[in-house]
Amino acid sequence: MNLLKRNYNGEVDNHQLFDGAIKGMVEAAGDPYTVYLNSKDFQQLSEMTGGSFGGIGIVFGKRGNDYVVISALEDNPGAKAGIKSGDIITAIDGNPTRDMNMEQVANKIRGKHGTVVKLELKGKDGKLRTVSVERCEIKNPSVGGQLLPDTKIGYIRIAVFNENTGDDFAKKYAELEKQGMQALVLDLRGNPGGVFDAGVAVAGMLVPKGPIVSVVDKNGNKYEETSSLEKVKYPLAVLVDHGSASAAEIVAGAIKDTKSGKLFGTKTFGKGSVQSVYRLDSNTAVKITVAKYYTPSGVSIHNVGIEPDVKVELPEDATVDVQLKAAEDYLLQQLQ
Repeated sequence: MNLLKRNYNGEVDNHQLFDGAIKGMVEAAGDPYTVYLNSKDFQQLSEMTGGSFGGIGIVFGKRGNDYVVISALEDNPGAKAGIKSGDIITAIDGNPTRDMNMEQVANKIRGKHGTVVKLELKGKDGKLRTVSVERCEIKNPSVGGQLLPDTKIGYIRIAVFNENTGDDFAKKYAELEKQGMQALVLDLRGNPGGVFDAGVAVAGMLVPKGPIVSVVDKNGNKYEETSSLEKVKYPLAVLVDHGSASAAEIVAGAIKDTKSGKLFGTKTFGKGSVQSVYRLDSNTAVKITVAKYYTPSGVSIHNVGIEPDVKVELPEDATVDVQLKAAEDYLLQQLQ
């Protein structure tokens, strides 16, 4: 830095040099989830957590150079505007995303309640479209369920894993048991994950005694979450798709590896890493991937995803939920 300041034929801004040096070093790690938060990024993050900012209810990840929508949370502005899992975010308010990191993309999508953000999206058909979405306070639906019509098959949908999901799932599970549930469909489609402990709590009610997930840091230190369930109570089918990520993959991976149930649908997203935020000073910070998740069989799903036991595509123009139908047919056979 001193060499540049002494010899550069022009004005040198110390803050810009610092930002550029740290940003370049962090990006050289080659991990889209490891990012430098400059003073502007960090301020936006602080304002958002302070409650003055809203969003549009989408979760995205990075695939190669593309920012891909993992899930548009139901009953939120993004989903209502037609944003779908698999859409690629190519620009925000006219600014191309190719020069942004993950945190910058997120911060540009967030904003004050009532303001509008314009997203340019590339759909699975390769066509570009622009949607205008008004930001608002995001609703985080957690657990809902019922018995499937004319059956004793319970159906529980988890849209996202939040602080209450473990308790909400246990309550809905017990409610369906009182109604005579004899088998269960767990719907994790479009679930982007969320709270790690909530995923562990749900898995602990569905997989037998033994490992659920392990977290391993760069030094090989291993922390394992386990189930104490004596026996799997009911035949189980789990619905997954490309929008199932993170904590949803913890649950799906544990169920598949322990053969506690069968997975139906399409390959999951593949987000199996853990991040921590480290402050550099009062105005800047670095978010770093510090560990990875591993399924009970010791497999890392990061950037890989989980293949379903039974692959079932859901056509865009489907009038029948063929994935749910396949799971229901399987469970009916198990109950015979």
